[in-house]
Amino acid sequence: MTIKNFLLCAGCSLLMSAAWGQSTKQRPNVILIYADDQGWADLHSYGSKDLYTPVLDSLGASGVRFTQFYAASPICSPSRASMLTGRYPQRAGLPEMASSLKGVEGMPGTQYTLGELFRDAGYQTAHIGKWHVGYTPETMPNAQGFDYSFGFMGGCIDNYSHFFYWNGPNRHDLWRNGKEIHEDGVYFPDLMVREAGAFMEKNRNNPFFIYFAINVPHYPLQGEKKWLDYYREKGLASPRDQYAAFVSTMDEKIGLLLNRLKALGLANNTIVIFQPDQGFSKEERGFGGGGSAGMLRGSKFSLFEGGTRVPAIISWPGQIRPNQVRNQLAANIDWFPTLSEYCKIPLPDRRLDGKSLAGIIRDNSTPSQHGVFFWKQGGTKENPQWAVRRGNWKLLHNPAQAKKQELDEDGFFLVNIQTDPAEQTNLSKQHPGIVKELKALYAQWVVEVKQQ
Repeated sequence: MTIKNFLLCAGCSLLMSAAWGQSTKQRPNVILIYADDQGWADLHSYGSKDLYTPVLDSLGASGVRFTQFYAASPICSPSRASMLTGRYPQRAGLPEMASSLKGVEGMPGTQYTLGELFRDAGYQTAHIGKWHVGYTPETMPNAQGFDYSFGFMGGCIDNYSHFFYWNGPNRHDLWRNGKEIHEDGVYFPDLMVREAGAFMEKNRNNPFFIYFAINVPHYPLQGEKKWLDYYREKGLASPRDQYAAFVSTMDEKIGLLLNRLKALGLANNTIVIFQPDQGFSKEERGFGGGGSAGMLRGSKFSLFEGGTRVPAIISWPGQIRPNQVRNQLAANIDWFPTLSEYCKIPLPDRRLDGKSLAGIIRDNSTPSQHGVFFWKQGGTKENPQWAVRRGNWKLLHNPAQAKKQELDEDGFFLVNIQTDPAEQTNLSKQHPGIVKELKALYAQWVVEVKQQ
């Protein structure tokens, strides 16, 4: 155990023993599936009319599906850092994108992650897939609480060569426990399923936590041929056909993962969570789009709803009632305290921004645990992009993908999410008092979130 972990958990061991009151074999396993650049409406169960996603639809039907679930950032690295720590990206020490260059630090090693929470509680822990929150020995998965790590450290790879082809020179990026390995020509999502399956089988008699960070549908859009053929036969135009093929490929691979879990006899004692890291991408490297946020405005990089609101599912057979929908505001930072409660692991003695969702999941009458929620990402130092949501009111400042004439003279856009979920009408001039109140809340948060 590292000094960091010892200091955080030195007072927890007796509490853990008392709280569990059961052998480690009885504690639930956890698989947290984190997809990459997927639109809020890009599952059939979330309204898509053209996507075939039976596995994730079935997973949602087996538990709770959230309709107002958010990432704490509209870009990859801060979203992942916030989920792993249960903290806003600013408190987690990674408010902007991490580098894809080896030797560049990302989220500070002093942060305490879900991997460390589970490992210190006696779980076997694994990171499988994308990392993108640090590329030094101190910030890579094995130093951040994961006993086993397989995947790539940068932002994306070609799924067959496992090279990073952007911002050259081209460089290979595939690692097992901090050592570079080569699996030339093997489809990366298949490698993920293989590695996760082997880890589950090895630890079938021990509680385990798997962070299954699948790099789909992030560019390059490399869906399997059968799915490309399927959508072209249905007449989908490009790039929707390529994006859809990648989403259905992901759905199928997740199905293989869950089938393996079932074959090992572990399905009934495993919590499974699914969510993407943020909204879909319109980047040129992804053919300019392909994803959909449905009625919502915005995409990756923007604090409009389509950039941060994502599909989210949690399933736990026999413990979470099936066929449940929750409309309360919730966020990726909430998984940390939620899993702590479900697995009866005491929380570390440090500030968390996430709130347990256990009450909401159990009872639909439970209100959102976030009276106010904040985002800050991008823009310039003088003119940053940020947003505050309090109840149904949401104030955005300098939102990416907005037209200049839509904003007031100070760069604000005020919207009521209940009456205008598509964020079409700026109400800042009609409600100056609300603008003033939300600005004041943001100013307080900017100071407070710097505290550890």
